[in-house]
Amino acid sequence: MTKLKKLALFITLIISILGSGCANSKGLLGRLTVADYVNGIKEALSIGARFGGGSLSKGAFNKTTLLSAILPEELQKVTSVLSTLGLTAEVDKFSSTLTNAAEETVEKSVPIFLTGISKMSIKNAAKIVSGGGTSATDYLRASIGDSLRNAITPTMNTALNNYGLNTQWTKLTQPVTLLFGGKLNLDLGNLMAGFISNAMFNKIEEKERDIRLNATARTSTLLQRVFAGKN
Repeated sequence: MTKLKKLALFITLIISILGSGCANSKGLLGRLTVADYVNGIKEALSIGARFGGGSLSKGAFNKTTLLSAILPEELQKVTSVLSTLGLTAEVDKFSSTLTNAAEETVEKSVPIFLTGISKMSIKNAAKIVSGGGTSATDYLRASIGDSLRNAITPTMNTALNNYGLNTQWTKLTQPVTLLFGGKLNLDLGNLMAGFISNAMFNKIEEKERDIRLNATARTSTLLQRVFAGKN
């Protein structure tokens, strides 16, 4: 074999090795697919839902928070009326028991959120990821937020009935109903389901920010690939 042929063979071998190495590297890192973005978003949101269930079911609610959620604008008028009528103790007892019902419902809402997230159709997933902030949670809230709230409502009503809270609520709000008529939304199950779902969304937002900003929060290879540098 001539020197020229040996040189040509050597160059061919080098090119082959380099090409193989690049292919392997590209296969390992690769470009993100639409499925990668979609699955990454769903994984991040699911982590947020579990985080919300864990943190909100452990003393996260208090009397002021709950009553503000039930009657945000009319709260002072309502509590003033109830206080005047000597129902402060009943309000305290009611809000204390309502806290238990809320925490119980939060725990049971996690599977509802996880199912909704897993079945959710996501459009423009890459754009959502690159949008930064809480764009994934915003998409979740906008796309299936109402259906999640509706799905939580029966669970909330069951907890309210188990604790006898609907009966207490009717008694407490009777003077308010006489004063304001039908102007106020006093459907306790509906109000509380909205409160619980909103609290869950806030926790999902919190976890999404964490995943985007902190590498240690990206606990899987997929999250690392999808959300690296996407804060």
